[in-house]
Amino acid sequence: MMKQEKFGIYLNVKEGKVMRISSPYWIPPGDEWVILTPDVNATLLEIRGLAKEKDVVKEPEKIIWGDWSQVPRRD
Repeated sequence: MMKQEKFGIYLNVKEGKVMRISSPYWIPPGDEWVILTPDVNATLLEIRGLAKEKDVVKEPEKIIWGDWSQVPRRD
């Protein structure tokens, strides 16, 4: 069983897109994804503030929500 410590808001630093992860279905892999907050209910405004605070992207005001169609499907 996966611990909820991996749940939260993840940012793809290359694409400037965030994903809300509140299920063990898919945990973003690799170095291009960073967790900004374990708060799965954070607003986009809060997320942009955290990205600016943590200095993970050059233009945090351009961060947008990612599209679930990008998540790999499980067979």
